[in-house]
Amino acid sequence: MISKHISYREATFSETAFRLGIDNTPNEIQLENMKFIAETIFEPLRILLGDRPIRISSFFRCKKLNQIIGGSPDSQHVCLGYTAAMDLDNDNSKTGPTNKEIFMTIRNNMIFDQLISEFADKDNPSWVHVSIRNDDLGKNRNEIMMSYYQDNCVKYKKICLKI
Repeated sequence: MISKHISYREATFSETAFRLGIDNTPNEIQLENMKFIAETIFEPLRILLGDRPIRISSFFRCKKLNQIIGGSPDSQHVCLGYTAAMDLDNDNSKTGPTNKEIFMTIRNNMIFDQLISEFADKDNPSWVHVSIRNDDLGKNRNEIMMSYYQDNCVKYKKICLKI
């Protein structure tokens, strides 16, 4: 288990990796970073949202998998250095919180490095990306952004910095 509500399989499984035979196994440092975000973001988030299930759509990606899916070369999903990231998508849940509730709860209650409202429809994100630095909580940027498409490219716009 990565944490109380996140299994190792859930944190490392990727349909793309499975289909292509890619070994998506984290090393010790990556695993430590994964456990850190699980304990500092995911588990407190569940409690704040009434202990309702929250679906993780993407967590750990090895470098090869990240490259194949077109992830940023410095993606925090790779959990290198002192960072880790996860994507949360609960919009198909009948009992869990909405993506908007997840986004606003993280924004208003937690320390994070980046919080991204991914491709929002009106004010509800298609999914929520959140990352955190494990080395020194003072180095987290608390950067809030939104992603969107422009000219067939993914763009990011800073919404604001958390005060």
